Amino acid sequence: MGSAATLIVGPSWVGDMVMAQSLFKLLIEREPDRKLDVLAPAWSLPVVARMPEIRCGIASENSHGEMGLAKRWHVARKLRHANYEKAIILPRSFKAALIPWFANIPVRSGFRGESRFFLVNDTRVFDQDILDQTVKKFVALGLDSAETLPEVPNPSLRVSAQNQQRLLESLSLDTEKPVAALLPGAEYGPAKRWPIVYFTELATLLEDSGYTVWIVGSDKDAAAGNEISASNNAVNLCGRTSLEDVIDLLAFCERVVSNDSGLLHIAAAVGTHVHGIYGSSSPLFTPPLTPRRDMHYLHLDCSPCFARECPLGHLRCLKEISPADVHSTIIQSAVENPKC
Repeated sequence: MGSAATLIVGPSWVGDMVMAQSLFKLLIEREPDRKLDVLAPAWSLPVVARMPEIRCGIASENSHGEMGLAKRWHVARKLRHANYEKAIILPRSFKAALIPWFANIPVRSGFRGESRFFLVNDTRVFDQDILDQTVKKFVALGLDSAETLPEVPNPSLRVSAQNQQRLLESLSLDTEKPVAALLPGAEYGPAKRWPIVYFTELATLLEDSGYTVWIVGSDKDAAAGNEISASNNAVNLCGRTSLEDVIDLLAFCERVVSNDSGLLHIAAAVGTHVHGIYGSSSPLFTPPLTPRRDMHYLHLDCSPCFARECPLGHLRCLKEISPADVHSTIIQSAVENPKC
């Protein structure tokens, strides 16, 4: 690794990693010759690999939430001679700041939090009124401490046309009609997941409107995909593709309907028109960063609560978003904003 390099400690969630690309873009725009490496969980590295701003993705070796001091020390030892001038630590946790400190990186920037004063020596104050979106928090750490927040660049992941064509052929996917992908998963919890019966109804409505429907997700979403496709012709791809493959498949779609999940942000970053369904979270805090979007959010008095499960037990924030309304928005939007 060469000189003039920065190590960025990335977030643990895939959607947050996509949003972090806005920071990477800003850094390279200001210093085109600077080398950026990202330290992140292994499962997010396929996303990092699609970011042209990043020289190298480095696996953190720790599982989510694990302190793992020995593992962090092991990674840090390998980074000590990498000539990093600076580390930018995006998570606000104590443990996220350990590797840059163990690695003796001279400048370690991060927000104040979790009594990590000796680990972070370029400490920033978190102003929730100004940094009211996740992407703004990330971008702010790439600025001088007194600098005003600039316009935030949108993420844009690279798409492999070769891999995309391979997938279309190997999975025997019908490409004669426009494709709408349904993304029923959300790792965070049930309060982020639109009911499966609603996805099922929407799949039927979309098929009747001339769309081919794909259901996309991880192997954890396979059962939901089977349930959705049981009464229509939707193709369940959940668990049949890698994260890298999903990036290329979502780029092929005309429309994506998704809960507030990492895949929603991936779809936005490959240029597909997204329809985000928000329950316990808020599109004001974590919007897909694209002009090609429609948000479905009810602004109820009890939301956003940011809970994993509905604390009131009724899940109105999701159940009162009807499949017919989402379908109507898709059809209207497709007429007004066709995919180029």
